Amino acid sequence: MRRPPRAMTPDLLHRPIEVVNVGLAGFAQDLASRQVPVVQVDWTPPARGDATLAALLGRLAASEGSIVPANAEALRRLLDGEPVLVDVQTAGDVIAGLGERVILHAGPPIEWNRMCGPLRGAVAGAIVYEGWARDLGAATELAASGAITFRPNHDGGSVGPMTGMITRSMPVFVVENRTFGNRAYSTINEGLGKVMRFGGNDASVIDRLRWLRDVCGPRLGDALRSIGGISLGPLIARGLAMGDEMHQRNVACSALFLRAAAAAIARGGGSSEDIAAVLQFIGGNDQFFLNIAMAMGKAITDPARGLAHSTIVTAMCRNGTDFGIRVSGTGDRWFTAPVEMPQGLYFPGYSEADANPDIGDSAILETIGLGAFAMAASPAVVGFVGGGGVAQALDYTRAMADISIGANPKWPIPLLDFAGVPSGIDVRRVVETGIAPAINTGIAHREAGVGQVGAGIARAPLGCFDAALRALAEQERTR
Repeated sequence: MRRPPRAMTPDLLHRPIEVVNVGLAGFAQDLASRQVPVVQVDWTPPARGDATLAALLGRLAASEGSIVPANAEALRRLLDGEPVLVDVQTAGDVIAGLGERVILHAGPPIEWNRMCGPLRGAVAGAIVYEGWARDLGAATELAASGAITFRPNHDGGSVGPMTGMITRSMPVFVVENRTFGNRAYSTINEGLGKVMRFGGNDASVIDRLRWLRDVCGPRLGDALRSIGGISLGPLIARGLAMGDEMHQRNVACSALFLRAAAAAIARGGGSSEDIAAVLQFIGGNDQFFLNIAMAMGKAITDPARGLAHSTIVTAMCRNGTDFGIRVSGTGDRWFTAPVEMPQGLYFPGYSEADANPDIGDSAILETIGLGAFAMAASPAVVGFVGGGGVAQALDYTRAMADISIGANPKWPIPLLDFAGVPSGIDVRRVVETGIAPAINTGIAHREAGVGQVGAGIARAPLGCFDAALRALAEQERTR
């Protein structure tokens, strides 16, 4: 004979209510406002509820046997890199194909008629700097005529901040990855104020570039060669411990570089006035190390390109119009989407109405786990870019760990019990979670020649990752 069911209602009515809310936070907030204990579980449907993307994730899951070891190898190559700053050389001497009337720029490929204001301004300035046109008006006409060849920096093994201009006579840092034997390049940071990387192009900008070419570059090159280069991995580790994240904050690493190179610069060639000017220039530029870190990022990521089955991101960059990514398993193919507007703080007199959408190759730093991925190491930068305080800094790094397959033990973060920075962005995790990579960034004025108007945090558009996922799934289907 069956026993009657036990009555549960009296127990439920007399026990304290315990609630776990899954999904929409509004329900939890209503309960909390009534002093009901509630635990909120953040949850969204996989792939933002897109059934097609979810099906593609399922298709890739069937290839885990190939994807997991490929991603492990990609991560190994990222972590095993040994980047050393070895020299400063003339760009045309070390970057293949960088000749007459060729300009390398930030971001994925783009034509003149689609370029944003800062990029056009920088192009015109670079043309005048190289002597291909007598003034900015003639330079603009030359660029619009089709007589200039535009190529992404990444195609030349190089990277550049913001507009990212590199032309044949500019001096570039040379970073060698001694584990794998490859090299990468970036220009010397121009300093503060009106600069070409933010679209500046007047006489003061051109004069500074000529000084970097004729005085600063040669002195730095002599110094680096004389000391056999500077190992960058340990320097980055010290910078993280001192509050840098290497994208918006490079105060510590710029000082550490100067400490490592100052004596060699002083012993090198050139007049005492030139040596003093170079030391003063580096010492007065808190962002000096940014370009070095970017070349390091490119040198670290390039060996991870072209690994069949791998879903790891090897490049992220922006040209002010498009955001582009590359993925190991698809080689040098670009996946692009419209670039987004940074959210942050503006200098007095400027607002979002003045701002250009996100621009620059500097997201190579987030690609290797620095910048916004290492925000927990640099709470001071969070306030500068408008992101909040220490708790928000920790949250950024933890969220970026959710879309990465590992961590870099060489670059620990003190505030996270010395856990390494998140490393190895996985396209699948980005699509599945809907967490877009965060990027610390400067904000340029939307018009040519004005310069920087603020700083903030941008997000990589998810459309890039959706497109990459489709391509990866199609590759696995046809293997």
